[in-house]
Amino acid sequence: MRRDPGRGEAGREVTEPATAPSERGAEVGRRIGVGLMYGFWKPRVLGAWKVPAAGPVILAVNHTHGLDGPMLMGTAPRPVHFLIKKEAFVGPLDPFLRGIGQLKVDRETTDRTAITDTLAVLQNGGVLGIFPEGTRGEGDFASLRAGLAYFAVRSGALIVPVAVLGSAERRGRLIKGLPPLRSRVDVVFGDAFEAGDGSGRRTRKALDEATVRIQERLTGHLENARRLTGR
Repeated sequence: MRRDPGRGEAGREVTEPATAPSERGAEVGRRIGVGLMYGFWKPRVLGAWKVPAAGPVILAVNHTHGLDGPMLMGTAPRPVHFLIKKEAFVGPLDPFLRGIGQLKVDRETTDRTAITDTLAVLQNGGVLGIFPEGTRGEGDFASLRAGLAYFAVRSGALIVPVAVLGSAERRGRLIKGLPPLRSRVDVVFGDAFEAGDGSGRRTRKALDEATVRIQERLTGHLENARRLTGR
């Protein structure tokens, strides 16, 4: 049972740590991801050392294919709690995704439960995975939703840009919806950065400015990742 959030340092709302999705479950999810991603494809991971070893972190990932989330879960150096659209939580996938510490979000409304659980993950020093564009597309960070800035500024978590490249280049022969088996997928981690301007402001203007800063860093990282990998 959740208690009303209190006030912590710098006036931040504090959510009970017990509300956070299971860190142990996320570690199980990471191990499953490692087995599947390295078993069926050939991930080339660059810059994983740039992910802080402890403390709250948000991994901001481009999104061109449904494999991108599982690929990040299987290649990130820490267990990841991903924000996943509620439509994926159907049938047996619902308890499975919850069991491995993933977060269900309703993208059509202000999902207060998802917000509370996400902030709890970050408050507990966990790692949040998020697609800043909100949905699958070109994967170029051209259109960012405000959620990433909100979570980063509100929690003080560092953002690490991540580029997943190669997941949507070709279709496999056996399973058309997936990349060819044993093909290479590049996962490139960038330098961690703060979204805020250091003032601690959480106004609409401050969040809009943070979103612009975030977009510049993410698009810059994506360009560098493409040059580095030749993709």
